[in-house]
Amino acid sequence: MKKRTYVILFILVALLLSSCSSASDTPLSQTTTLFDTVISIHIYDKNSEEVLTHCIQKCEEYEKKFSRTLPESEIYRLNHAGGEALELSDDTVELIKLGLKYSELSEGRFDITIAPLAELWDFKHNTGTIPAKESIDEALSLIDYRNVRVEGNQVQLLNPDAAIDLGGIAKGYIADQLKAYMETQGTQHALIDLGGNVLVIGAKPDGSAFHIGIQKPFSETGEAITSVKIKNQAVVTSGNYQRYFKIEDKIYHHILNPQTGYPYENHLQSVTVLCDSSADADGLSTTLFALGLDEGMKYIDSLPSAEAVFITDDQKLHYSNGFPK
Repeated sequence: MKKRTYVILFILVALLLSSCSSASDTPLSQTTTLFDTVISIHIYDKNSEEVLTHCIQKCEEYEKKFSRTLPESEIYRLNHAGGEALELSDDTVELIKLGLKYSELSEGRFDITIAPLAELWDFKHNTGTIPAKESIDEALSLIDYRNVRVEGNQVQLLNPDAAIDLGGIAKGYIADQLKAYMETQGTQHALIDLGGNVLVIGAKPDGSAFHIGIQKPFSETGEAITSVKIKNQAVVTSGNYQRYFKIEDKIYHHILNPQTGYPYENHLQSVTVLCDSSADADGLSTTLFALGLDEGMKYIDSLPSAEAVFITDDQKLHYSNGFPK
């Protein structure tokens, strides 16, 4: 019996050592610029070179499908189809449906047909020009997510002058797809950072949680105002400090109100959402920012599987009931 016990113990120790040796404390990493931001992927599992390379390739493919500005993208073609129905890929249709879901849930406060207004403000290049009210009114007349018709893989903009922008939810969707792919390849420890949209697979190789900092709004050094520890979850922030310009001490930021045509003014600087899905965290963070502190807090507390922290313009932190601190 003792000999048999020793054999069993030897097998258990061998399996444990084998499991420990499959991951490294130093991740295999790659950083590049896509989606108008810097993205990075870190995989702690050994022998993951091909997985990492394929993840970057998938990101490049997604950009060629979802970009509003690349002429070869599916979204660009849809926006310039003059109201004609187009056959789009499964990925693009799935993402559009997800965007429509949050457009409806937010009652239009988040609206994927905001492209005409976003183009007008053009925060990527705008250094301080407020669009004329007549131009804003014209853009507003084109915004209505209910004018997007999806039947199978056929997508049509019922208003031929309308256009969609999936930037408010695309990175979250892409992060979820990368995670799904990596898990099919056996990845157990990884961190995906798509320009601040963070999604982790599992925990660190030693079993500890990933420690994710939440940026202090308008900090010139990028310091964290707080942090959260996560395993197998997503953390996404929407903030008015990410793209903005200032005129006479007034901030004009990129989170636009589809009802007024101007940036939201509600004393919020950022909203960070923590949940299992990066796409949901992406859609929720923008929706909660649009709702404001009081209404947004009521909404997040009504959801069983998501938490949030709101930062107001006095830099105070307001946590949902179940947010881990």
